[in-house]
Order: sequence, then structure tokens, then C-alpha cells
Amino acid sequence: MTASAYDRDLDRNPANFQPLTPLTFLARAAAVFPDRVAIIHGGLRRTYRDFYARSRRLASALEKAGVGKGETVSVMLANTPAMLECHYGVPMAGAVLNTLNTRLDAPILAFTLDHAEAKALIVDREYSGLIREALAQCKSRPLLIDYDDPEYNGPGERLGSIDYEDFILAGDPEYDWSPPGDEWDAISLNYTSGTTGDPKGVVYHHRGAYLLAMGNILTGDMGRRPVYLWTLPMFHCNGWCFPWSISVAAGAHVCLRQVRAGHMYELMAEHGVTHLCGAPIVMSTLLNAGDAEKKPLKETVRFFTAAAPPPQAVLAAMKEAGFEVTHLYGLTETYGPAAVNEWQERWDGLDDTAQAQMKARQGVRYNVLEELEVIDPETMRPVPRDGQTMGEVMFRGNIVMKGYLKNPSASEKAFHGGWFHSGDLGVMHPDGYIQLKDRSKDIIISGGENISSIEVEDVLFKHPKVSAAAVVAAPDDKWGETPCAFVELKEGETATADEIVSWSRKHLAHFKCPRHVVFGPLPKTSTGKIQKYVLRNKARELWPSGASAATL
Repeated sequence: MTASAYDRDLDRNPANFQPLTPLTFLARAAAVFPDRVAIIHGGLRRTYRDFYARSRRLASALEKAGVGKGETVSVMLANTPAMLECHYGVPMAGAVLNTLNTRLDAPILAFTLDHAEAKALIVDREYSGLIREALAQCKSRPLLIDYDDPEYNGPGERLGSIDYEDFILAGDPEYDWSPPGDEWDAISLNYTSGTTGDPKGVVYHHRGAYLLAMGNILTGDMGRRPVYLWTLPMFHCNGWCFPWSISVAAGAHVCLRQVRAGHMYELMAEHGVTHLCGAPIVMSTLLNAGDAEKKPLKETVRFFTAAAPPPQAVLAAMKEAGFEVTHLYGLTETYGPAAVNEWQERWDGLDDTAQAQMKARQGVRYNVLEELEVIDPETMRPVPRDGQTMGEVMFRGNIVMKGYLKNPSASEKAFHGGWFHSGDLGVMHPDGYIQLKDRSKDIIISGGENISSIEVEDVLFKHPKVSAAAVVAAPDDKWGETPCAFVELKEGETATADEIVSWSRKHLAHFKCPRHVVFGPLPKTSTGKIQKYVLRNKARELWPSGASAATL
């Protein structure tokens, strides 16, 4: 094919092409709004000028410490100013940020540190005991940097000889950081919770982080100065990229170490919070607050939730309390939310039941996602848009991960046919809205965290009295979903629900443990396969009773 005039003498050059990176958001905010408050934490008020300078100091200090391009900096931090600084300072040094899940146990953290080949590790004092245990189990020996948050007054200890504040003060506030040479360069590493074995390391690139951060601004209508309350853990998909989003609009980050109703209401009332994100447990915490804890809100607060769709009663209660809830959907592999339940004006006239059905959908693609489809994984063709035909939800676009770190076979499988395979099963409605119906990998989403039923079942099988076990999701107004264990005991054995739960707690992170135990023979096919769909239905039937144990 002959090249057209548009293909000649119109090459890329530094004047007309620069790699996309969310790091530029902070640089602009500091230049345009240097005196605007960027971070609020207890009595601390940090401006964009200081936020940018401290991030540059961190980058400079990391470089001086020998951390280079493409090396991993792991952090075990709460939602604090230091965590925000790491989202900028680490990639400014050319390194890759690995935020560790504070809810995981030591063996998983040890695996993560080794697999990521962590060069440096920044640890909040609250998690020092857990990290000490993890370091004893791993081969990695990263540079240890202790962070002592003034707002934390609980137990903990220093693990190394370097204090975070001293470390960054040795850095240059005018550090001449460089954008990535290629927007495809890695910016962060997030580990999945693990499905059938060790967790997988999901790699994000600068381009995707830039676009998802912008997508949040569009989806959340955050063009004017947002005031964002950090109820969502920043370790979770880099806080859905909101650490980068807020700088786009030069908004304020209101840090929060613990999700407590009284404190959240105080912060929302005092600072005029406009947005927050979280799982159903955050909604439950707010709604169940005592009258003495609640404070009048200055304006309607936008609340984004991405776990199981909230029940209609919860949505109505949230609206009455002054919150506007929007349902999102995404995965670690899509930088967090990649679909949104865009509300249509024509739905306003529907009755409560019909509105609840609409709000139960996962929705349509984000503005910055190119394609979202429900596809037959065998034929790789879209299923009919009839709201009935099941297929696998698949994504394609610039906010899909680079791939899984050091796991080419898993990456190849995930990207088969030119689409990212979510593993979630759903339907496509005639109006183009998707709705999840099941999870092909039996993942349970509890409090916004993924729990593998296979991992929990493996622990239950090891109990000396257990003959067989199956774990499914039970609906939960507080957590969205919670693990429900169906247990078949060995002949002649007896056990209590408390005994099974206690056993699980010895071998699993507590949030993964079953909250409900049902004893009895498990339904099986003629070939001996456990019929999980029967158990899911049974869990839904038993849940209203509130019992912690039952017999089939």
C-alpha cells in the first residue's frame, strides 16, 4: 500500500509525543495550586507544594540507596501520607511500587516479597510483627525502612535502623525525576489473593494508570475540587488509582487508618468530603452508627462500591443518610473499576423492585476502556444480548494489565483470543449492560477482598474429622459475601461450628475463614462431583435464619 501524505514527514518527536504517566498530575497540581491542601491526616495539613517536594525527596533517597529502574519497592502501609508519597516517589525513581495487603498472613507475604524480589521495604509500625514473621520465612533481604505514623498509638516496633522521615529528608526536594522512557514501563505490582495456589503478580503500566485515573475523574464527576475520604485500602489495586486521580483536580486526600463510623462522620462533616469508595461493610458501618456518632453532611456524598450489588434496603437507607451510591465492577487485572452502572434517567420512574434490578447490574464500560463483552469462551463470539445467555465477561483495552509477573503461561491463558478473560460468568442485556451471574473460579468477594473457595476447602479437608468440604458464597449485608462451609464429617465423628472455624483461623487469614458452617452429606453428581450450585442455593435459603451452624 502506498503511503499517504499523512504518513510522510510527520514523525513522532519530543515536541509532539510524550509517554503518558500519572506522575505529571502531581507536578501540575504543585505548579498551579502550590498552597492548596493536598493531604489531611489528623492535625496534619500538607500542601501540594510539600506533597510534590516530599515525593521527589523519596525518589532521590531511593536512588541514593541503590534502588534502580525496574526494581521493586514493597510497602506495608495503612492509608497514610507516606502511602500517597510512595505512589509518586517510587515510580519517580524508575522503580515499581508493590503495595502489600495488610490483611494477609505471613507465608503469603513471604512468598510475595521473594517473588517480587523486593529491593526495599517500607513498613508501618502497626504491621511490624507480621512483617518480622514474613521476613523470617523468605529469602529476600530488602532495605528496611520504618514508618512511625504519629496518628498510630498502638503496639509495634522498629525492624531496621532507618526511619522513613530521616530517609526522605536526605533526599533532594528538587530531584530532577524523568518520566518513563516508555509509557508501557511498569509502574506498580499488585498481587491477587491466590486462587488455586500462590498469588499472581499483576503488573500495571504508566499508560494504564494515567487513563484509569482520568476515568475515575470522569465517572465520579470530580472536575471541581474533590475531597476524598480514604476508606478504600490503598493496597487494593493501588486504591483503584485514586492516589493519582485526586491530583488531576488538585483535590484533598483525607487519610484514614481505620474504618470507624464516628471518625468517618467527623471527617466528612469537618472537611466537606465529596467522595469515598468501599465495600458493603463501609456502608453497613455508616448506617449502623449510633445517633451520637452521626454528623450532618454538608452535601450529598458520592459513594462508589465495587463488591456484590447492595440490597435495595441498603441503597434506600444510604440515600436517606445523604449518600449517592454507584455500583462499579472490575478486577485487579483491570486496575480496579473498569465498568460502571451508569444510571439512566428513564429508570427514575420505575418502582423500587425494578430499580433494584437495574442497580444489580455491573453496567457498561468505563470511558477509558475500549471494549467490554460477554463472550462464549469456546467460540470467542459475543453471546446474544438477551439477558439470559451466559458467557464469560471479557475486557480489551488500555486499562488491562501488562500481564502476570514471571508467569507467561498464566498471561497467555488470560489473554487468549485477544481478550482478557475475567473468569466471571454473566449475561449481556439488550441495552448493553452486563450482569454477573456466577464465578467460574468460585471466588468469593468479601469486604472487597477475593477469597478462594479452593484455598479454604483445602484447609477444611485437613481437619481430622472432616471427610469432605465445599465452600460457597453466602449473601451478607455487611460484607457483600461471606464464606459458607458445607462439611461432611467422617463416620462416627461429631464437631461443632466453632471447632471448624477455630481450625480455619489457625491456618488462614481470618477474613478468609467461613462464618457459617453447615453439617451434612454433600450433594454430588453420579460421577462424585460436588454440586456447588445446590449448595449456593442452600446457603441463600439458610442465611435469613442467622444461624452459624445447620444440618442439611
